[in-house]
Amino acid sequence: MPRDEITWTPPPDAQASDQPRQIRRILSLFRPYRARLALVGLLVGAASLVTVATPFLLKEILDVAIPQGRTGLLSLLALGMIVSAVVTSVFGVLQTLISTTVGQRVMHDLRTAVYGRLQSMSLAFFTRTRTGEVQSRIANDIGGMQATVTSTATSLVSNLTSVIATVVAMIALDWRLTIVSLLLLPVFVWIARRVGRERKKIATQRQKQMAAMAATVTESLSVSGILLGRTMGRADSLTKSFSDESDQLVDLEVRSNMAGRWRMAVISIVMAAMPAVIYWAAGIAFQLGGQSVSIGTLVAFVSLQQGLFRPTVSLLQTGVQIQTSLALFQRIFEYLDLPVDITERKDAIHLDTVKGEIRFEDVEFRYDADDRRGPILDGIDVTVPAGGSLAVVGPTGSGKSTLSYLVPRLYDVTGGRVTVDGVDVRDLDFDTLARAVGVVSQETYLFHASVADNLRFAKPGATDEELHAAARAAQIHDHIAGLPDGYDTVVGERGHRFSGGEKQRLAIARTILRDPPILILDEATSALDTRTEHAVQEAIDALSADRTTLTIAHRLSTIRGADQIVVLDGGRIAERGTHEELLDSEGRYAALVRRDAQLETAA
Repeated sequence: MPRDEITWTPPPDAQASDQPRQIRRILSLFRPYRARLALVGLLVGAASLVTVATPFLLKEILDVAIPQGRTGLLSLLALGMIVSAVVTSVFGVLQTLISTTVGQRVMHDLRTAVYGRLQSMSLAFFTRTRTGEVQSRIANDIGGMQATVTSTATSLVSNLTSVIATVVAMIALDWRLTIVSLLLLPVFVWIARRVGRERKKIATQRQKQMAAMAATVTESLSVSGILLGRTMGRADSLTKSFSDESDQLVDLEVRSNMAGRWRMAVISIVMAAMPAVIYWAAGIAFQLGGQSVSIGTLVAFVSLQQGLFRPTVSLLQTGVQIQTSLALFQRIFEYLDLPVDITERKDAIHLDTVKGEIRFEDVEFRYDADDRRGPILDGIDVTVPAGGSLAVVGPTGSGKSTLSYLVPRLYDVTGGRVTVDGVDVRDLDFDTLARAVGVVSQETYLFHASVADNLRFAKPGATDEELHAAARAAQIHDHIAGLPDGYDTVVGERGHRFSGGEKQRLAIARTILRDPPILILDEATSALDTRTEHAVQEAIDALSADRTTLTIAHRLSTIRGADQIVVLDGGRIAERGTHEELLDSEGRYAALVRRDAQLETAA
């Protein structure tokens, strides 16, 4: 079953009341670029003034230059109209360049902020959130805002400036015709706001559906997903499931594009018909003996009116686009506002040298404070001296891995404390913990990159000699050197070009390269066959030398030499001692050893 997703959305009333705050937050994203935006504003204002001047030049041509036969004036006015067009175009290109650059920087800031936030989240967040959902927030949601952040701000300023300048010019030409032109404008604004609200609701549903599709693709088209689907004979079923989700997206896309389309079309029709209304109104006024309007004034006014309607329609559409984009911003802000469970304290302690002593002092841990099942770990008291070894065994679900994850602060205790060299791990800075603790888990993760790049992830500045030395210690160097491309060999998605044992030894080499004083082995050999386990165990023994080692074991044969063995049951310590001591006590550990012996005999 898919894991729980982040699907919370505020109720409609909360969304409405939070909208002004949300808009202020969006505007704050542009604050670092206000100087460039001010320049865009100047260019927009200058372009609007130049554009508005053109109808006045046209009026002078029709009312003065042509009737009076003033060729020089006619040429000058015509040249002015040409210059106006050139200047407007140049200003338009410049403002597009600047606004697009600003918009892309804002998108970069958002992507980086979301990624950084996710990097600071605890492991628990990722265990309950589908990978595709996370990817969709970064790719689809932020990508869907591109038009808004790159062009909407400029379009808003440009069109608003044009509307104001044009209305002033229209009033200067004829205030009566201006009133006729603006009578229906409030109705148009009301219609656009309603359309915007409709599209915002649909946009929220659409982005959720896109996230669900992304999660399906990520899970089913990974190497592991393909293997599972084909071996289980579910390829056709998965295709059908994806088709159903895609079909839902089709419906939402159509609804999104058609929401309010007829109402916006009516607005466009009415605005397109307004010149005829102006000509009719001017003609009726003349027939009724009112003040006549010159041909030049009438043509210039209609030209201004068309210049008014274009930015007005654009403003209304921009308003609809902003309403739609608010849904995307809301989804992004949900991630940015996620509470971070594990943080570094302002006065965090930095240790230049870590000896490696680990203490679990009356440790309690719960995944959820409201979980009625009780704590996962309860009353754990264990000390591992620097350079010593502790093995933790027990049935599935007893809390073994969880206990080990408390040391590098993948989780934080909910009671008691965990210390390294006598310092609570919650008081240490992240750099100290990262340098102090190395983890080799059962599920080895390798990037789709070369062997060398995967190893250098632990130590970016490592030389080739250091890579080779680490690989030799992990008993994987000869295998790598025998590949056609050697250390430049691309490991494939999640390392699937290598066997399980080879991937484990690569992970061990990576940890050796980092050289941590504390080593956590979380069932590092449980998925391997006996022969491969032996080779990997030799690499682990080399890695564990002179380090504090905490081993989570499924196969008990790998931990017989541990200084101390703890048996967990139901989150509590049921037994502790050395291998020999626990065998002599004839308790749970002895029973587990007999079980392993029987399984090996049967094999």
